[in-house]
Amino acid sequence: MSEQPSLVLVVEDEPDLADLYAAWLGDEYRVRTAYGGQEALDELDEADNKVDAILLDRRMPGLSGDEVLSAVRERGIDCRVAMVTAVEPDFDILKMGFDDYLVKPVTSDTLRETVEGLLRRGEYDTEMQELFSLTSKKAMLETEKSATELADNEEYQRLTDRIDELRSQADQSLEAVTDDDDDFEKLFQEFDADPGE
Repeated sequence: MSEQPSLVLVVEDEPDLADLYAAWLGDEYRVRTAYGGQEALDELDEADNKVDAILLDRRMPGLSGDEVLSAVRERGIDCRVAMVTAVEPDFDILKMGFDDYLVKPVTSDTLRETVEGLLRRGEYDTEMQELFSLTSKKAMLETEKSATELADNEEYQRLTDRIDELRSQADQSLEAVTDDDDDFEKLFQEFDADPGE
């Protein structure tokens, strides 16, 4: 019997949009939808739902995406999370435990690539997952903030220091990675791309 496709939970308070995302992903993945924060947590509480990735809207009535994300991390639910939201990123994202951040509107290709990247990252150890998450936050902030704002923000400086530290560790262990691990190289190329491109 073949392994089941990965399970993706789409959390979006606009049902039409949630259903559209589910339709885009349905050919490749098992997809569940939740039309609000509490419904998302109820889905995650079901024992048979081993969710691999969550696409999470940030601004929802009732339980916000930020609160859902906090609950996911506090409960130790082991899955990758991408915020998919109309909220422009600010320095507050540095404290949030997501893996990727997409600003609406998103295309079907972008959504599929994001889910694929989330699932691929889930195969790496915690340091690599942290590196990818932090690098994603850095890239988002660099598209939104001026060089002066970035230079003046202590949390951003700590973020870049931590990325340098993690990259150094990754470089040291890179020799142990086999040649067939092209995903690793590809992800670094994506992160190293100029955010202004």
